[in-house]
Order: sequence, then structure tokens, then C-alpha cells
Amino acid sequence: MFSKRIKLLKAYKTETTPCHIKLSSNENPFDLEESVKLELLEVIKNIEFNRYPDPHATKLRQTLSKLYEVEPENIMVCNGSDEAIQYLMLGIGELDEGALIPRPTFPMYEVIANALGKPIYDVDLDENFQMNKQTLQKAIEKKPSIAFISNPNNPTGNLFKDEDIALIRKHTFTVVDEAYYDFCGKTYIKDAIKDDNIAVMRTLSKIGLASLRVGALIGTKEFIREISKLKMPFNVSSTSQAIADYIVSNHIDNIKNQIKVLTDERHRLKEALSEIKGIKVYDSCANFFLIKVNDADFIHKSLIQKGILTRNISYLPNLENHIRISIGKKEENDALINALKEIAQQVYHDNKSTTVYE
Repeated sequence: MFSKRIKLLKAYKTETTPCHIKLSSNENPFDLEESVKLELLEVIKNIEFNRYPDPHATKLRQTLSKLYEVEPENIMVCNGSDEAIQYLMLGIGELDEGALIPRPTFPMYEVIANALGKPIYDVDLDENFQMNKQTLQKAIEKKPSIAFISNPNNPTGNLFKDEDIALIRKHTFTVVDEAYYDFCGKTYIKDAIKDDNIAVMRTLSKIGLASLRVGALIGTKEFIREISKLKMPFNVSSTSQAIADYIVSNHIDNIKNQIKVLTDERHRLKEALSEIKGIKVYDSCANFFLIKVNDADFIHKSLIQKGILTRNISYLPNLENHIRISIGKKEENDALINALKEIAQQVYHDNKSTTVYE
């Protein structure tokens, strides 16, 4: 019944182990305040639940246009960035023309390409997680129809060099995934609204509205008109549209304050983790850190036993024994620091350092 392509696919899995501290999904650890949730009850009262949602997300597009400093016609609202990735894979070039994808990176690019039968042209990353010049050139020579660049890159946390992105743009349509823009400030939106070789993806998930599944694709007006032909007519629910519009319109300053807290915690957490024996901590421009140890499975499971959930990403290419850790609230980060110190002390006391840590 299913095609050979589908049978060969591996389902994308997320970690669902119940823990009281969740540092595994790069979420904003701060939920909406109770007073804001009460305000949302009034917003929800005005929704006609018997009607389909606005297919154009008109009001939300207007609100997001102010946030992103573009015109509403430069935006397509999506059911999360994953939906935008699918439309881009389908709409840019032909399916037998490949997609240029650095690796390791956000796995959904590869998942969706494989689901559609679109070839993938890998670009390896060097020891600094920058694109390897040789594999980049080889990928370009294969003439991909599209490239996906996570910037900052998930899961490595770094920004790619402007010169490498510029080179890719010369040869193929380039999508810059700016899911973590709010934590670094680097954007290609000004290019995306005037140039026909680039588009930008944004999301509300990383700033505190992950449950809504609201993303945005930003490009020239002509590009948005064309790519919107692929969009399902009622792709974002009325509830998600209304809540996202209200929060961005009325509480964006509070979200920005939360982001400031998290970026301050990023600096503090980096210093604290770097002092723990046997842990290599990489610089990050996002709301998470990548660390390297000698036995990621052991560390990951040990943290779970202490009630802390992280993301073991050893399955990704060239990231064996690496763990991705989201930045949490201060008390959550303190618990993480203390837990890792306890694990390290136990390991070294038991003379197991050669099998667990570098």
C-alpha cells in the first residue's frame, strides 16, 4: 500500500520522558502569566467556533508585519515553520532537483525532503561548525533548486558566515531559517523583501507561544503570492490566530524582557558549565547550548534520574556524544549545574573518567 520511499522513512521522534525540569526542546521556559491567560478568555469568547478560520490570517499578518517591519503582503502565515518547509520543497524547482542542506542541522529539512523524494546535497561542517568549503562547492556544483540554512544553526548554536550564505545565494534559492533570531539579532529580512533569491522563516514558538504552532514565511510580494498557491486554505486555527495576534499586539514587551533574562542566563550558564570537569561547552547565539562529553547516553540518563530532561543528539552526523541543553529559568539552570557537578564528582570518584568524560 505504501510507497518504497515511505517505507524507508524513519519517523521523527521527540523526547517525551516525564521530568519536572524540561530543557530538551528549546522552548521559552516562561509560561504566560495568569492575568494574561484571563485576558485571553475574553479573546476566545469572540471566536466563532462554528466557522472556518480566516484563510489569509489577515489581522495576524498585519500585526506580524509591524513586528518584522515589512508589509503584510510580504508574509505568509504558516502552521509552524514545518509547513513552510514543505511548501518550499514542493514549490521551488522540481522535486528531482536537490536541496542543499548543511549537516548537522534542524532534522525536519531532511525529513520533509525524504518524504517528498527530493535529493539532499549535504554540506559538512568543520570543527567550528562552519560550512566546509569543499563539500559546499560540491553541493553547489550539483545545482540544487533550494538551500536551507538554519541561522543560528540548530543544534550547534552558531551563526554561519555571511560570505558562505552569499555564495549559496548566487547559485540557488536560499531559505534562511531565523527561528532563533530573537536571541542573536542577525536577520536577512531586508534582503528577503527585495531580492528574488532568498526568503526568511520566523516562528513564534521560541519566544513563548510554541503551543499555537504559528510560523511566518517572509519574501518579496511576488514570491509570497506564488508560494501561497500551495497553502492549505485554513491552515492556522482561529484560536491560534487570535491568541498570537493578541499577545504580539499587547504583550511583546514582556516577551522581550523574558528574552533578555534568557540571554543573561546564557552567559551565566556558559561560564558555569565550562568550569565542570570533562564538559566542553560551545558558544551559542540561540536559547540553547551544545555540550560534548565522552558518554552522552550516561549523562543524559543520569540527568533524567535527577528529573532533568535534555536532548541527546548523538544520532546526528558528527555529533556523537553531544547533548543539547535549552536555557531554562535561573532555578532550573542552577539545578542543571548542580546535577552535572554531582555526576562529574561521582564519575571521577569512581575512577570512571576515561569512559564517561573527556
